[in-house]
Amino acid sequence: MYNVPQRLTAEFLGTFALVFFGEGAICADQFLHGAGSLGVFGIAAAHGLAIAVMFAAFAQVSGAHFNPAVTIGFWVTKRISTLDVLLYWATQLAGAIAAAFVLKAIIPEDTWRAVAIGTPEMIRDLPRLSAMILEALATFFFVLVFFATAVDEGQSTSRSIAGFAIGLTFALGVMVTGPFTGGTLNPARALGPAVASSHWANWGVYWVGPLAGGFLAGLLYDSLYLKKP
Repeated sequence: MYNVPQRLTAEFLGTFALVFFGEGAICADQFLHGAGSLGVFGIAAAHGLAIAVMFAAFAQVSGAHFNPAVTIGFWVTKRISTLDVLLYWATQLAGAIAAAFVLKAIIPEDTWRAVAIGTPEMIRDLPRLSAMILEALATFFFVLVFFATAVDEGQSTSRSIAGFAIGLTFALGVMVTGPFTGGTLNPARALGPAVASSHWANWGVYWVGPLAGGFLAGLLYDSLYLKKP
């Protein structure tokens, strides 16, 4: 059993890595624009791979949430206390903010400023409700796969590939939602770059959508598959 500082450090490092590699890929795409840029596929892959490898590193320590939407799924199913939720959220947000400031410090200003260090941006004609639903659905499936592969102890086969499945699902979500909402699926991933770049817009979409998706996914999987009849 790992203690609280160990678990929180794991959450900080995992979220830091997600933003550093994920939003770093967005900055790299901007820098390479017109000369072999990464595109939405490369950006989605960077986010997914970061989650997969950090899950493999820290799943046994903290559960490898790295996302307030995952943590709220654990809270609604009574797998984590309210105090631990607040500690996890604070640590996840701190990791995201720290990573964004590191990127701001080392990437050329004209590059990071052009994409606001990867801060998600909605397309102009997309209604906020539609954006919120997109974020909620993508996060719902991400957290659903998280529960199915990493939480359900009866899925011994799936647990062996949990990191890969979770990272791949996140990448799929970014591929679909990225062109329309920026593909957040994680409030911390939105907040970190926003704080570092002072770029704020449509903030409710990036909190309400992912948290609602994570809440419903945890509740649904727990109710249908994890509780004894």
